[in-house]
Amino acid sequence: MSQTVDRALSILPLLAQGPADLGQVAERLGVHKSTALRLLRTLHEHGLVYRQEDQRYRLGARLFALAQEAVENLDVREIAHSHLIALNDRCGHTVHLAVYEEQEVLYIDKVESRYPVRMYSRIGKPVAITVAAVAKLLLADLTEPERRVIAEKLDYPMYTSRSTPNAVAFLKELAVVREQGWATDLGGHEESINCIGAPIRGADGRVVAAMSVSAPNVVVTAEELLTLLPLVRRTAETISREYSGTTRPKKA
Repeated sequence: MSQTVDRALSILPLLAQGPADLGQVAERLGVHKSTALRLLRTLHEHGLVYRQEDQRYRLGARLFALAQEAVENLDVREIAHSHLIALNDRCGHTVHLAVYEEQEVLYIDKVESRYPVRMYSRIGKPVAITVAAVAKLLLADLTEPERRVIAEKLDYPMYTSRSTPNAVAFLKELAVVREQGWATDLGGHEESINCIGAPIRGADGRVVAAMSVSAPNVVVTAEELLTLLPLVRRTAETISREYSGTTRPKKA
């Protein structure tokens, strides 16, 4: 990267901390004020920074508009798909990706199990919201008042003896999921199917999607499936970093 571009980009995280005057920018960059002014003027021309009446500079509206546009055009399915396939290659079980839209949790991607026993889930189909691991992950990220409103409106069908029976139990489980950062469905929807899941987060830390691995007990026991949790969580974290445009923190 050229030195000029590098210096110009270095101004943006500085101003993200709050408005700064010309002297502060020059000092941070380690350049003369004339050089800093030239860089600020260029960024100002493109709407990336704005000069206030007090002569201090702050981030410009164009930068926020670009960021919002980028977020709106991100396709989490497109970003996640290759990672879901890689996870399926390693474990062999069914892998799902789901999002929360208009009061429903929907599957938006699926990689089939390599085993003869298959799941009947379909892309675009709503999940059993009170028991599915992906649903718990997506709803657990909502605020406490939002969770309570949703929980009180839901029906609680007893698919199996392990299904969530009521709003009180559901809210308690969501609180646990929110705290631990992963979720399970161990026979809650179908007695013979177990599932583990992890959240996919955006740059702001909010959950934008959830992924899961599911398998019938004739293929793998619940205990054996739970040993895959670290792998599932690492996959979700990798997708999150790629989706949010962040990189793995450097080791000390």
